[in-house]
Amino acid sequence: MAATSKRLEGKVVLITGAASGIGECSAKLFAEHGAKIVIADIQDQLGQAVCEAIGLSNSIYVHCNVTNEEDVKNAVDTAVDIFGKLDIMFNNAGIMDPYKERVIDNEKSDFERVLSVNVTGVFLGMKHAARVMVPARSGSILSMASSASNIGGATTHAYTCAKHDVTGLTKNLAVELGQFGIRVNCLSPHAIATQMATSFLRMDMESVESMANLHANLKGVTLKTDDVAKAALFLVSDEAKYISGHNLFIDGGFSIVNPSFNLFQYPKNI
Repeated sequence: MAATSKRLEGKVVLITGAASGIGECSAKLFAEHGAKIVIADIQDQLGQAVCEAIGLSNSIYVHCNVTNEEDVKNAVDTAVDIFGKLDIMFNNAGIMDPYKERVIDNEKSDFERVLSVNVTGVFLGMKHAARVMVPARSGSILSMASSASNIGGATTHAYTCAKHDVTGLTKNLAVELGQFGIRVNCLSPHAIATQMATSFLRMDMESVESMANLHANLKGVTLKTDDVAKAALFLVSDEAKYISGHNLFIDGGFSIVNPSFNLFQYPKNI
């Protein structure tokens, strides 16, 4: 890649949950665009492998359980100690709970575990990123939401609740940190074939993609982790320098339509 096309040249990025899935894809893409990367995850071997793939001269792995404030603080401090600053925080780590059709069958422990990772983990990432970004008067904080942040009935109660919470945190923090020149946004992808999705649905990658395509509004395109990583790259780059408090949907229009109305359907032979 030509130096002139690198959109994150000189930037330092911390990505939680970057040992696999969207986080891994984003880490590699951001590195291609000139960023120094801190991989924060609990999957130590996978995280180290991502660093080796990126290059050990411009990446580092830090063990980080996002529900543990000391781990999150340490990850942020490590970024500053090793690379001198933190420009971008990507709160990507997330989990899902087992699907149970009836709310009365849902376990309190499962609900709290999802919120602990997907909400409290995001809050802690925001908090400690702000701790070092406010004195610098610059920075970008990005968090992973979901198309479930805008609609009901697409996934579990806990996961839907958590992703709605992420959008609220994003808006509140965008208001607070705007005075320091810090942008705060989130991403909301549609169903995508990641390890988390395949485990949740108990399907292989191909089956998850087929199911997502069947229910998609935008036909002829399959959503990939790379598509989400590219959207993340845009939001944290200077090309989005006046975008803050925004929830970017990467769902092909899925969350804006109620398909039960069945309007605008062309004959199948067209």
